[in-house]
Amino acid sequence: MTPKREWFEKDYYADLGVSSSASSDEISKAYRKLAKENHPDANQGDAAAEERFKDISAAYEVLGDAEKKKEYDEVREMVASGIGPDGMGGFGQPGGGGFGGFGGAQGADLGDILGQMFGGGGRSRRGGGTAGPRRGQDLETELTLDFADAVRGVETSVSFTADATCSVCHGTGAAPGTVPEACSQCGGTGHIAVDQGPFSFSEMCPACGGAGRIVRDPCTHCRGHGVERRPRTVKVRIPAGVTNGQRIRVKGRGGAGANGGPAGDLYVVVHVKPHAFLGRSGKKDLSVAVPVTYAEAALGATVKVPTLDEPVSVKIKPGTASGAVQRIRGRGVKPKKGKAGDLLVTFTVDVPKKMGKQERQAVEALAETMDENPRADLGV
Repeated sequence: MTPKREWFEKDYYADLGVSSSASSDEISKAYRKLAKENHPDANQGDAAAEERFKDISAAYEVLGDAEKKKEYDEVREMVASGIGPDGMGGFGQPGGGGFGGFGGAQGADLGDILGQMFGGGGRSRRGGGTAGPRRGQDLETELTLDFADAVRGVETSVSFTADATCSVCHGTGAAPGTVPEACSQCGGTGHIAVDQGPFSFSEMCPACGGAGRIVRDPCTHCRGHGVERRPRTVKVRIPAGVTNGQRIRVKGRGGAGANGGPAGDLYVVVHVKPHAFLGRSGKKDLSVAVPVTYAEAALGATVKVPTLDEPVSVKIKPGTASGAVQRIRGRGVKPKKGKAGDLLVTFTVDVPKKMGKQERQAVEALAETMDENPRADLGV
């Protein structure tokens, strides 16, 4: 991949407010926080917030991708050494110190050098690169689910406002009935060759802005941009057992691509509402606490236990201690593939806060018949 020119100028770490040594989790956390604060839906009419959101998204598009991040870090090392895309401070000019680590490649093209560094194959000395299709930005939205839907899985939809392919020109940027023309200045490549002394590199064509084409009669609906901002509704399939905070990827439903490029992806951050009495234990098991009376725990009993479906009858063994856990097979998360999880039932002995006269007399009579010391192992 050939690095983008803006990588020499943009400090994406500063845009996300993280250090260059930040982990991928720290980068993702910072992005989600800033994206939520500056999202256009939450700051309608705030141009500064919208611009900030674009910067944040552009930064995460690079730093959130391990391969791009590695290449970007190498570019930033070049910048720190005084090497820039315009051949300044290190491209054979006085005081620049030559190419240093590039093996003294005299007369080499910057595009070739960068291409060799990053595996992009470089560009020809006379601007052989093309603007080409560009993938759209990845987007992120949020979805709140009931506990049962998160456990069982559900197909639902999310609504948000974002850039999408223009519904009138279908992304060409040209008015209906017309087509864009190839740029005469760059020959449709989107780049022109610039010579600086013994060196040459390719830069974005100023006539077409790197698109490689000129729109003579722009689409009035999108003003020639090929994209429009509009409310969107996207269907998303949530797998069974999704956890709170999990991100679900919906491929190809993100921001619109440029120059016929593919759309980015949509990431849905799931928030799960807590259940009245059920909980999660690991990835596939559910949990529930079931109160029982002292008599039921001591003598044994059959009690009803709630599940996500119909209640089930469970036998309590005589002498069951408070906090004992019993496993009910197959009553947990049921994934599309694989074995279902279990329901873990924790029995808690319910001690009455208030007792009637007869109840108190019965407990006192029981206490007189019990001479075992439950604290004997403690030496007291």
